[in-house]
Amino acid sequence: MLKKTLSAIALATLALGAQAADVLKVAATAVPHAEILNFVKPQLKAQGVDLQIKEFSDYVQPNAAVQDKQLDANFFQHQPYLDSYNKDRKSSLVAVPNGKVHVEPFGAYSSKIKNVNQLKDGAIVAIPNDPSNGGRALILLAKQGLIELKDSKSLTPTPLDVAKNPKKLKFKELEAPLLPRALADVDLALINTNYAIEAKLNPTQDALFIEGADSPYTNIVAARADRAGDATIAKLINALHTPEVKKFIQDKYKGAVVPAF
Repeated sequence: MLKKTLSAIALATLALGAQAADVLKVAATAVPHAEILNFVKPQLKAQGVDLQIKEFSDYVQPNAAVQDKQLDANFFQHQPYLDSYNKDRKSSLVAVPNGKVHVEPFGAYSSKIKNVNQLKDGAIVAIPNDPSNGGRALILLAKQGLIELKDSKSLTPTPLDVAKNPKKLKFKELEAPLLPRALADVDLALINTNYAIEAKLNPTQDALFIEGADSPYTNIVAARADRAGDATIAKLINALHTPEVKKFIQDKYKGAVVPAF
């Protein structure tokens, strides 16, 4: 009888231990964010955190799911995009403390030309249709001398803010995930690195031109303000900021993704 009682107590203790794991639900785009999260998942499990990763293919739903309390945090965006999203959707998501992880240098791609000097007058240029990434594309075009912007300090210019356009480029604004598929229909497409990698494009080899290391578009972990300081999220940030993660990013993405810690 005593043995049975002790066995029952032992099983109950194990069950309580299993239930004690802190569940952390994080939204991410597949590449590189979910890949990086999957890399740190075993480390977090050893610390009692059950990291559950929900993959999304767009840039709106990961924020909506966190704002609606379906998920705890997300990892897919940079601060200018988050600021724009909060303004447009009247939400209040925040970057978590020390939440910067990496930069994905933004690049320009073409299936029709091999060099930007071959870009013809009246060429069709596809850019993301959200304010922050569309602005990022225009800033990159301006740095190449292809256009001039009215305010060189703004992070969210639109095609209406183009002051000079000597080649009379025609801008086609598309949802960011659709840009790789538009390459056959346009002369130039400015594509977020996560979608470029998914489309088997190598940013450091295939891009005609690309952002430098001074890019202000560092990808962050974001959450609701009431969750940003959680100990469980802090464990995630610590796991993402290890030398092992830095090596993983450098070895796997070979310059297409650059650690920011």
